[in-house]
Amino acid sequence: MRRIRIAVVGASGMVGRMFLRVLQERNIEADYVLLASKRSAGGRIEFFGKEYVIEELTTDSFKNNRFDLALFSAGGSVSLTYAPLAAEAGAIVIDNSSAWRMDEAVPLIVPEVNPQALDGYKNKGIIANPNCSTIQAMLPLKALSNRFGLKRVVYSTYQAVSGAGMQGCLDLSDGLKGEKPKKFPHPIAGNCIPHIDVYLPNGYFKEEQKMIDETRKILDLPTLPVTATAVRVPVYHGHSVSINAELCSPFEMEEVLEAFRRIEGLVIEDDPKNNVYPMPVKAAGTDFVYVGRIRRDFSVESGLNLWCVADNVRKGAATNAVQIAELLIKKWEEEK
Repeated sequence: MRRIRIAVVGASGMVGRMFLRVLQERNIEADYVLLASKRSAGGRIEFFGKEYVIEELTTDSFKNNRFDLALFSAGGSVSLTYAPLAAEAGAIVIDNSSAWRMDEAVPLIVPEVNPQALDGYKNKGIIANPNCSTIQAMLPLKALSNRFGLKRVVYSTYQAVSGAGMQGCLDLSDGLKGEKPKKFPHPIAGNCIPHIDVYLPNGYFKEEQKMIDETRKILDLPTLPVTATAVRVPVYHGHSVSINAELCSPFEMEEVLEAFRRIEGLVIEDDPKNNVYPMPVKAAGTDFVYVGRIRRDFSVESGLNLWCVADNVRKGAATNAVQIAELLIKKWEEEK
């Protein structure tokens, strides 16, 4: 049987390199081609015990190769240009940018939450990887939606600088040395910045709007009331999300915990009396979503507060994309 061929687009970037790390950790053997911008072409990366030379991404990259999968993490403009070319050449694209997420013909997938949406890849040959903060919030919210129904969701995020790429991390490191920021509009060291992505006419920043729109699409609840405030904090890795959910039916706390236990990849850390709760320092480097500080919101009927933490570069980007790839590969094997 022919080995599958996988292209990794944006292989030299933070998420691209994490793609490679997770692919190797999960032992997804394939014939790989690493692609990136002209600036990064010629660089060398050790992967699966072999040295790969990064090739320049061009309009001929997919025309001249027969790829089964293409993992993209090179920004929205690159994805808009090259993802259709890859799909036209026969590859299934898994795209980490926001370019295709809200396209009705493109499935937006968190494997533990809506794997049934996978068949939608046949529409355009493209699957979208959700926003990092959205991905981690979906696991506990799916559990609550299944068991109790959701009436309203309020997000407040505390997002690591790695969500802004390598330069975001450098801004924090440089800021700790007293240097001016290059990525963020204000110093991030010793600071919190309630500004992620571009400002929209409705008063929200784009990151907040992404969480609102993607939550509705992934959970298949198009009219669900959702609001969000997204904040950048001086943490290198690991996004934290405070989730306030109003449920449609009454609940007991043990019922909530049991619903969470049913979701693969969701880890309960909830013993605040003994200082046990999710924290970025523990989530960093793992593929789990952690939930804790689980408590009633007594200000509304059937209200619940949660604290949710995950590694934004792994589960929030690379691992989720690789999990989608694993679903596809398994599907293809079953169809054979």
